Amino acid sequence: MHKVSARRPLHTQTAPQSRPRHPTSTRFAHTFGASILHTRLKSTWHGFRKEGVNTDPNTVNSTDIANRIVEAILAQKLQPGARLGEQALSMLFDCSRTLVREALMQLAARGIVTVSSRRGWYVVQPSQAEAREAFEARRVIEMGLIRSAKPMAPAALKRLGDHLKEEQAALAGNDVGQRSYLLGDFHVCLAECLGNQLLADTLRDFTARTTLIAMLYQSSHDAHQSCAEHVAIVAALKSGNHAEAERLMDVHIGQVQSALNVQADTDPLAELRAALSPLGRAIPIAPATGQKAGSAKPLTPKARKRPTRLAAPAAGTDSPTTTPPDTYLGALL
Repeated sequence: MHKVSARRPLHTQTAPQSRPRHPTSTRFAHTFGASILHTRLKSTWHGFRKEGVNTDPNTVNSTDIANRIVEAILAQKLQPGARLGEQALSMLFDCSRTLVREALMQLAARGIVTVSSRRGWYVVQPSQAEAREAFEARRVIEMGLIRSAKPMAPAALKRLGDHLKEEQAALAGNDVGQRSYLLGDFHVCLAECLGNQLLADTLRDFTARTTLIAMLYQSSHDAHQSCAEHVAIVAALKSGNHAEAERLMDVHIGQVQSALNVQADTDPLAELRAALSPLGRAIPIAPATGQKAGSAKPLTPKARKRPTRLAAPAAGTDSPTTTPPDTYLGALL
């Protein structure tokens, strides 16, 4: 007789022990290889440490990732519409995609990134209306801060002076990203020195949005002029003339806004019309005979399906009337 071995109850059975694996290396080892991945992450960590970014995988959190993305926007290293992949960010910060997703959701709530279904996360591309609203919001916040501010303490004035020195040093150098970051961060630093941390955090987001707007609409505002306006604002605050500082801030924000290359475009087909026009010339589209400009009626479904009949040949001609050779698709739009 065969001896039947007694089976252990199901609730006492244990799963086979598996070897603990590194959470990051196992995720991409089949694609890159452990040694290549380690080299890339190591070089990334060193670059982040030089810039003062928290790279400790045990302490990095979603706020650190969100702040790093905002700093990259202020430094004009992330362009409007740039894609932010969860997998790439999780590799750079050596963290889970859950933390990355939390950071991107925070930025989405702050209006800095947007998410598209089945496409991923992208840096926002503000419209012309959103650009106008962003500058109006900054004007209200910053002018109101200066108007209601008390006389500034010497420590706060010293901090602003040190910031201006950093701006001037960056203008003398070749690091465009550092220069852009310092020029934008001046407004955040000013709000902190005026004693309102809540509005300083709000201004950081608005400054990031206006930086994206400046990149998107090709601002022609000169960096040296912006720094000189900052110096004038701090000088007015130092002398206690808050009314003059408020006026200078209004002029400064207005100068930045007026330097944007924003053009009103009332024709939604203007870009396509220009692209499809014949090379070397642009043919204006004239209204039909007996109609005023802009009074053309849309075609009905029956009119769209009805074929166009060619006119009968005139006397003394050999061929029927044909479409002029200069007619192109834009004329039908």
